[in-house]
Amino acid sequence: MLRLLTFTTLFPDGERPNHGIFVENRLRHLVATGAATSTVLAPVPLFPFRNPRFGAWSRFARVPKREQRHGLAIHHPRYPVIPRFGMSLAPLLLYWASRRALNRLLAAGVVFDVIDAHYVYPDGVAAVWLGRHFGKPVVITARGSDVTELPDYAVPRWFIRRALARADGLVGVSSALRDRLIALGADPARTVVLRNGVDTAAFHPIDRDAARAALGLTRPTLVSVGGLIERKGHHRTIEAMLELSNFYLMIIGEGPERAALEAQIVRLGLTERVRLLGPQPHARLPQFYGAADAMVLASSREGWANVLLESMACGTPVVASNIPGNPEVVREPAAGLVVESNTPAGIAAGVRRLFADPPPRAATRAYAERFGWDETSAGQLALFRRVLRTTQPG
Repeated sequence: MLRLLTFTTLFPDGERPNHGIFVENRLRHLVATGAATSTVLAPVPLFPFRNPRFGAWSRFARVPKREQRHGLAIHHPRYPVIPRFGMSLAPLLLYWASRRALNRLLAAGVVFDVIDAHYVYPDGVAAVWLGRHFGKPVVITARGSDVTELPDYAVPRWFIRRALARADGLVGVSSALRDRLIALGADPARTVVLRNGVDTAAFHPIDRDAARAALGLTRPTLVSVGGLIERKGHHRTIEAMLELSNFYLMIIGEGPERAALEAQIVRLGLTERVRLLGPQPHARLPQFYGAADAMVLASSREGWANVLLESMACGTPVVASNIPGNPEVVREPAAGLVVESNTPAGIAAGVRRLFADPPPRAATRAYAERFGWDETSAGQLALFRRVLRTTQPG
């Protein structure tokens, strides 16, 4: 049986149950095969004050040092973050804190064969150093902005290129991300695509009439799910509503752009048709997907957008931005469509085109069923085993 150390700062915890849930979902489906176990090392920034008046930072202080989720043992050591120099020093600070924590875990009897790291910077960089220190191979999964945005900065780019050269295996969650890894210097022979999947048992069609009644929906409805940050493009979807006068829009998520989006909604006179519903428990998302007529994703960057498959699994087609990764998810009319232009006008045109000839919801669900986790879990197991054969013969 494979014994993994999953290492990432992107993992849910008691204070942030949706943070990095895509990493947890992939890991728990892998462990469910019975062919692997994992201990999770998920560091969080060091902050001393738990009082909520310190805002989002106080949540880090309230994260438990150790917890269990879905049968996984998760450890949350603290690492310091230095303002202004945080981006450049992050790999070093993360490595030093994680090395101490890992020494304690090893002394307590934790055993692992491979480091399974997620997010290239700073996590993957620190993971490569941990692998060298402890004599273990490292596999890094690229998730999106870690290779599409952060390499634009000189210091992160230098660290990233060295980490990619030294990692024993590399994963892109889409072909577009694999191409980006190779462009940054990764060896194509060690770089694979392992897409994210969707849990079709958790995300499934529901009683749509009941869901719409519970949410008070009386007109065609769009839903957008994602953090309230600029690159998710919620501001474009909101502006598109000026051209979609008969539609209602629900936006689910939290983030620093909330105040700006609220002001935009008021400024455009859309308070009756656009609602910011805040963060929602992951288990409740099918109610919103199922009640909506279409899901809109106007992101400017994605790796592999899980929300698209979640919506499709609930029978709800999507309107997605034309960015790398999305066309790999939205391949057929049953899934929805990719817009020609990721602008408010382009999004509105895409919505109108979808509603002119919407796919049957059963066909959308059937399309999503082809994207379960079995194929991805098998690919992970094959990659980890190959890495172990080539790095530790015998």
